Amino acid sequence: MANHVQVSTTADNRETAIELLNSAVKARLAASGQVFGPATTAFWHLGEFGTGEEWQVVLKTTKDRYPELEAHLIDAHPWDNPEVSFTPLGGSAAYLEWVSRATA
Repeated sequence: MANHVQVSTTADNRETAIELLNSAVKARLAASGQVFGPATTAFWHLGEFGTGEEWQVVLKTTKDRYPELEAHLIDAHPWDNPEVSFTPLGGSAAYLEWVSRATA
């Protein structure tokens, strides 16, 4: 099992996405991250179909730091129920060691 994860969340504007990125990295909950967008989105919310534009925030962290990062993103996010998801992250040993050091 991977000891590192890539975490994703979204925001409805670039400024909020950058704030989420910067606050997580400054708190050392993530080693690094990027903001991508805008992206077209389709979703179900409160029983209704919706579409919109979102900005994606992608962060790299360790599996051990994920619970704190998740709590931080949920607390800092303006939405009541934001997406916070992760996928296992593999990569070069040197890069993954750096992620571990940067989030220690």
